[in-house]
Amino acid sequence: MKFRRSLSLLLLSGCFSTAFAQSGNQAKIESLIKKMSIEEKVGQMAQVTLDVIGKGKGRFESDEPFSLDDAALKKTLLQYHVGSVLNTSNNRARTPQVWYGIISKIQNVAMKQSKHGIPVIYGVDEMHGATYTAGATMFPQQIGQAATFNRALVKNGASITAYETRASSIPWNFAPLLDLGADPRFPRQWESFGEDPYVISELGLAAVKGYEGEDGRVAHPEKVATSLKHFLGYQVPVSGKDRTPAYISDQALREYHLPPFKAAIDAGAKTIMINSGIINGVPVHANHHILTELLKEELGFKGLVVTDWGDIENLYKRDHIAKDDKEAIMLAINAGIDMSMIAYNYETFCDNLIALVKEGKVKESRIDDAVRRILWVKYELNLFDKPTTNPKDYPKFGSKAFENAAYQTAAESITLLKNTDAALPLSKSAKILVTGPNANSMRTLNGAWTYSWQGEKVEEFAGKYNTILEALQLKAGKDKVTYLPGVSYKMDGKYYEEYADKLEETIAAAQTADVIVLCLGENTYTETPGNLNDLYLSDLQTELAQRLAATGKKIILVLNEGRPRIISKFEKKMSAVIQSYLPGNFGGDALADVLYGDVNPSGKLPYTYPQFPNALFTYYHKPSESRETTEGVYNYDADYNPQYVFGHGLSYTSFKYDQLKLSSNTLKAGESMTISVNISNTGKVTGKETVLLFTSDLVASMISPDIKRLRGFDKLELKAGETKTVTFRISPQDLAFVGTDNKKVTEPGEFTVQIGDQKANFNYSL
Repeated sequence: MKFRRSLSLLLLSGCFSTAFAQSGNQAKIESLIKKMSIEEKVGQMAQVTLDVIGKGKGRFESDEPFSLDDAALKKTLLQYHVGSVLNTSNNRARTPQVWYGIISKIQNVAMKQSKHGIPVIYGVDEMHGATYTAGATMFPQQIGQAATFNRALVKNGASITAYETRASSIPWNFAPLLDLGADPRFPRQWESFGEDPYVISELGLAAVKGYEGEDGRVAHPEKVATSLKHFLGYQVPVSGKDRTPAYISDQALREYHLPPFKAAIDAGAKTIMINSGIINGVPVHANHHILTELLKEELGFKGLVVTDWGDIENLYKRDHIAKDDKEAIMLAINAGIDMSMIAYNYETFCDNLIALVKEGKVKESRIDDAVRRILWVKYELNLFDKPTTNPKDYPKFGSKAFENAAYQTAAESITLLKNTDAALPLSKSAKILVTGPNANSMRTLNGAWTYSWQGEKVEEFAGKYNTILEALQLKAGKDKVTYLPGVSYKMDGKYYEEYADKLEETIAAAQTADVIVLCLGENTYTETPGNLNDLYLSDLQTELAQRLAATGKKIILVLNEGRPRIISKFEKKMSAVIQSYLPGNFGGDALADVLYGDVNPSGKLPYTYPQFPNALFTYYHKPSESRETTEGVYNYDADYNPQYVFGHGLSYTSFKYDQLKLSSNTLKAGESMTISVNISNTGKVTGKETVLLFTSDLVASMISPDIKRLRGFDKLELKAGETKTVTFRISPQDLAFVGTDNKKVTEPGEFTVQIGDQKANFNYSL
């Protein structure tokens, strides 16, 4: 990709013009743009955080209760014509009623006191529920949703989140996250749908339909505009640390990172947020090729392109590709940015962009393009006619039905990774020692983006829900459950800060227990504060696990973590291992039901769980990464050695796959093939099974083929003794890969289909 500092800009693409021609609001938009001054246009491209217009700036607890500053509000909206506000104040959730009061006042100033009456568009990060709304329903984080492999659950969760976000008078959600979560070191892997492009595409599409509606009519008062993030290639930096450089070939960018965004754009997603990082030496916020040529022209994206927090300033202050703020603004706007998430220094942005237009360094046609997109989204949301939504019109907010949906998603996400000698389910008569830093914490069950950015305020808002300990006590009785932490997090410190907490007492108590439920993992984090230096689980937690194992007691290891922290130092000594991910407010209840067998686990890993820090793979790795021993003078192999593979997940019943059938042994261009397989529940209890269809391209001429790729999945429930047939349909396009010329191609040759332990080969011919 080439970094271009060209000042010239393309006019609207044909696709974008066609999109507006189909919009009933086109005439209104064009008329309004003609009436607007350059100052008013530039203001629409500015977005500030709520603290900017609050009394005391919302920086301290003493600033509570929050209230708007009339002078700051008028300066921001009337003098500078700012078009968007985001975030909460003082990093704290608000009730729907408080949100309604805040946003009503903002809209009153913007619409009734300004010349053109243009509403503000308000946006927040609602990642697994209405993040910043007290009393809202918190679902599992996206990585847990991915483990369900259940499109319907993901869609319903997004729909509920949209409803409760609109109940807060907020119409714009910075979600879903469609990044490729392929690096377990990255601090936001848990916000993704995992490592597989097809799963991300399918579940991302389900989320967009849940947020925006099947018809994409976000004017509906129960739907919100989405903001797909982060375009493009955000989660695979070389270092594994947030907002650090990545090196990604154009071929890899299109093969693995682009498909989920394309699917969501094709489905009508209204806005998109840009990758804060650097690809091949170029900050994405200054990359004309990615933002304009790829996103707006090739993909035909017609909506609003917004930056991430402070990222235009970063071109100057962090990346040093601009000599000052003014040049940074020029680079970003000319590259294709429509709205700047400035956060604070909006005067600098607005004044400099106005000057750049007057100097001819940014064409006014580029400004008009950006404003046209912003106004289009505002009209799509019907903000001109209905700028706020009143919480009294949302009676299902926080309802039992919504809570049940969150519980069901958590229950289907929980993944049983190991179950030696049927250690699970537990007997309710067993005496249990519950221990570990994650055993009695609502904060760790939810993760970040819960009532506050880093999740540190969860306990304040989630006290009515059950921790793992509390859920087990309710399930088995307090007389059967003993609790000692062993290790605890320093809750006012960094996410990785821990201390021994009654460690010796914990080891002693293990002697009288029948079974130990050991709850390990991570405290809450996101973005740069969540960077790590060692993928192994912490030394203290490892010591706790090893010392408990030395007692000889049966140990059920419960993992409550945002990314797969390595457990190979003690995993063999665990009788059972459960991955709960970040399951939300009902994760404790769902986990207790799984542990005692009231729920049969059905989650599957949406990523590859590594066994060692220097053995990080995706399941679709290249053949050279898993070679058998090569004989000769130098004997060597390439060791593919994950702790658990992608798609792994056990059940309390057993499933048998047989009678894999292809409709033909040859697939021809322009045709499709059906693939069917029988699934039988050969155990004694009802269970849900995710059926995964993989294909392998046995020979590819230009790009070394992946070992295999997921091409389809389905989830079904089977009663004991029941058999069902699952059928998939694939076309040549489904088998295509991106070649070195960056074009998709399906080459003639032999392919293998694999479902469970069943395999069959077929040929593709032109």
